[in-house]
Amino acid sequence: MKFSYARGLSVLAMSSLLVGCQGESTSEEINIAEESSVSSTSKGSSSEAQKQTSESHTHEHDLDHAKDEEFQKIYEGYFEDSQVKDRSLSDWQGDWQSVYPYLQDGTLDEVFAYKEKHNGDKTAQQYKEYYNKGYETDVDRIQIEKDTVTFFKKGEELSGQYIYDGYEILTYDAGNRGVRYIFKLAEEAEGLPQYIQFSDHSIDPTEASHYHLYWGDDRKALLKEVTNWPTYYPAEMDGHEIAHEMMSH
Repeated sequence: MKFSYARGLSVLAMSSLLVGCQGESTSEEINIAEESSVSSTSKGSSSEAQKQTSESHTHEHDLDHAKDEEFQKIYEGYFEDSQVKDRSLSDWQGDWQSVYPYLQDGTLDEVFAYKEKHNGDKTAQQYKEYYNKGYETDVDRIQIEKDTVTFFKKGEELSGQYIYDGYEILTYDAGNRGVRYIFKLAEEAEGLPQYIQFSDHSIDPTEASHYHLYWGDDRKALLKEVTNWPTYYPAEMDGHEIAHEMMSH
């Protein structure tokens, strides 16, 4: 997949007048008139309040709908450069697990079947092959605490401090785009990549629910990697929870 990249919201109540046979109102009739006036005023106020509440709910619904639409557009990779903001490593704090083992043991097969049914451009098997290449990794767990990133690889733990190194906006052949948030190893350490690049479909500071991670020693060359994107979800989630989360997007 080819791409190019660029750096970096008076209630008026009418009272009824009751008139007697001789043109004079009795006290009883006056009381009735007063009650009628109060009732009319009360009903008018209630009606107006209900109208305002309804309008408020409609407005809130419209705002929520607009936000949902904007979020979906950004998630799919359609946004303006001006919308992209810097982010800190705190957005990816936590204990994360690779989803690759769940692909291998068949837990994610329901995801591929779902995609076949709803997208129709690939069979479930073709989807599985595509994601097998995308998810493939030997780093089965990552922990991020403050500025320290720990990679768990084949029973070995490697930790290093990473500092923010900006972001890059990528444009893909399909016309949609993505943002890589880049962090650089503060001090060179054996076995650790010089650069890690996060992609989680967000373009401004927000706590990640999952992410794709790219790592290597060449910052520019790493940006060209678009076929292998190891993917990580919170460690406390089981495979079926992850599968259902995937199908919701």
